[in-house]
Amino acid sequence: MSRAIQHNTAERRFEWQEDGTLSVLDYELQNGVMTITHTGVPESVGGRGIAGDLTRAALDTARANGWLVRPVCSYAAAYIGRHEKYQDLLA
Repeated sequence: MSRAIQHNTAERRFEWQEDGTLSVLDYELQNGVMTITHTGVPESVGGRGIAGDLTRAALDTARANGWLVRPVCSYAAAYIGRHEKYQDLLA
């Protein structure tokens, strides 16, 4: 499924609302490095690929802006490990 993930730059997070439930990927940005700190998808909407879509949006944004990525979040680290095309972004 292709979702139009929202990038909330003021809150430094990527967001998606599904069935009235908010899912997020939080990050910090310093010196051109995006540190992904948390991916949160509530259980009520889990298993729908939302975390993957949030992570993909974050990584594509990092690439577009020339940022490196430090995945502190275990989900984001595993996602990058499974998707070779993003491994060049690792800080």
